[in-house]
Amino acid sequence: MTIGRDGLTRQGFLGAALAAAVGGGAPAQGGTARALHRRPIPGTDETLPVIGLGTWRGFDVGETPAERAPLRGVVATLLAGGGRVIDSSPMYGRAEGVTGDLVAETGARDTAFLATKVWTSGREAGIAQMQRSLRLLRTERLDLMQIHNLLDWRTHLPVLREWKAAGRIRHLGISHYTESAYDAVEAVLRAERLDVLQINYALDDRAAEERLLPLAAERGVAVLVNRPFGGGGLLRRLAGRPLPGYAADLGSGSWAELLLKFVVSHPAVTCAIPGTADPGHMAANLRAGTGPLPDEALRRRMAADTTP
Repeated sequence: MTIGRDGLTRQGFLGAALAAAVGGGAPAQGGTARALHRRPIPGTDETLPVIGLGTWRGFDVGETPAERAPLRGVVATLLAGGGRVIDSSPMYGRAEGVTGDLVAETGARDTAFLATKVWTSGREAGIAQMQRSLRLLRTERLDLMQIHNLLDWRTHLPVLREWKAAGRIRHLGISHYTESAYDAVEAVLRAERLDVLQINYALDDRAAEERLLPLAAERGVAVLVNRPFGGGGLLRRLAGRPLPGYAADLGSGSWAELLLKFVVSHPAVTCAIPGTADPGHMAANLRAGTGPLPDEALRRRMAADTTP
């Protein structure tokens, strides 16, 4: 039995944090929270919940209780709600170390799917950076290592394959977040055998639909979606508008939930990883991964409804 710093068991820690964060929790039927949709990692028997957590900006904090408390709630809410994926990076300041501390506190390392990135030039520098990530994330094996922004990818990819063969990482991939890089991303996807692509995709940022998402599906590559709210402008613009009638049909109580449902309803998307430092927002994100998802006709309608 794992005991947290405050004396709670792992189960008590997760349950107490979830209750504090979300009050009534995710939508329930018969007193049980609705399960998150799950998607397979192609070529494996493993599935991932469609909603995860990004740690950019929000997890770049210090060690004081006031700074850590909301993030402790975010991680506990994610895990207690059935989520697994937590994505970080060396370029996110202190986020890797904070993530490692909080996951260790939950005693749920075997449940969490920890992903990070290598973002430097040169073989030895890349190895050193990845070794540091392992230490900060408090694990001997990472679930996913990604070459961020394709930086020196020809050097790093053979190392990632060596690490995967040695059991130091379970999956390998690439990540990017700008449309201007899509040609280069597509070329790597076509030329190399990858497990995961992390890319930007949102209702107001749909360029990845044209070639990258279909290509990932064709190549048997799982897709993590960063920036699922785009730059945030669409969400701010929609905030003052009433929800459309189909929101109730989808079980969505907010525009944020609708925007996430659009993203995870794409058949090529494995998991969306919106960043948040708010346990309540984490709970709402999880709700977006449950219940009905829009079909293709409704996806087209949603795109039309939100076009300026």
